[in-house]
Amino acid sequence: MRGLGITVTVLLGAAFFGYLMAFVAGLCRLSQNIFIRKFTGFYVEVFRGTSLIVQLFWLYYAIPMLFNIELGSNWWAGVIAIALNYGAYMSEVVRGSILSVAKGQTEAATALNMSRFQRMRLVIFPQAVRMMLPEFGNYLIQMLKATSLVSLIGMTDILYYGDIYRSSNLSEAPIVYLLVLILYFILALPLIWLTRKGEAISKKGVAG
Repeated sequence: MRGLGITVTVLLGAAFFGYLMAFVAGLCRLSQNIFIRKFTGFYVEVFRGTSLIVQLFWLYYAIPMLFNIELGSNWWAGVIAIALNYGAYMSEVVRGSILSVAKGQTEAATALNMSRFQRMRLVIFPQAVRMMLPEFGNYLIQMLKATSLVSLIGMTDILYYGDIYRSSNLSEAPIVYLLVLILYFILALPLIWLTRKGEAISKKGVAG
């Protein structure tokens, strides 16, 4: 329980920046500017195609050594690594959901003399967000599980304290890791509920 605060704050920080990156990158992938599309595509493929653990070590160890850029603390390194990694995955959810909105919706908005921004803001985006909700809920649960990796850079989260206790009580290792597993599952329960609510909302009000 001593590590609960770190786990929760890392999750909240990573979720906030991860969703922000998802929307920014997802919309940039649909930009008419080829340079923006290519740059965003490069980011997405790099962070989807490499390990989160390696990204975490790069941000915490390699970048400060190679470029003398300090991220401020291991908390920020953990949050940014998880956010960039899952933001890349979720950007494809954003892009795919926007493209999944029926073309008739865009044509109707165009017929009403709406600008491209108005069409996106008033017609396409509200419907696309509903389709994003179930996947966003699933990725939020994935981010919760990914927070356990921050113990590798010295953060005192749930797994860190579990490892500390296990190292001095080897005979109790199975019980320790069972309790850690149960605690993560308890934390995931409200996220599972939110995901189901998102699935229910996504089935309503989306034009076919």
